[in-house]
Amino acid sequence: MRFWSFWFNSFVLSSQYNPPRFVELLMLLLAIAMLAIATILPDRPYLILGLSLVVGASISILVREAIAPSPQTRITQLTASLLLIISLYQFGELFYQ
Repeated sequence: MRFWSFWFNSFVLSSQYNPPRFVELLMLLLAIAMLAIATILPDRPYLILGLSLVVGASISILVREAIAPSPQTRITQLTASLLLIISLYQFGELFYQ
């Protein structure tokens, strides 16, 4: 029980310390789950939801880094831009088949 209490307290503390980064983390975790489900079940809604979550999180990360840069700004911006480009490319492939 102590183990779960520790993780729950860490979860609450991280959400209070930096809420935008916490929301972005949740969006990316949900996107990973949706894209994993989309590989198992070939349904379009899971793929579209996963890609839209990646696009939203990437744009949020880019805006946050533009407003308040972090110590690893360049790597974070590069990763978010790469995720955004790949997601938009997948949307294009999905809708223009």
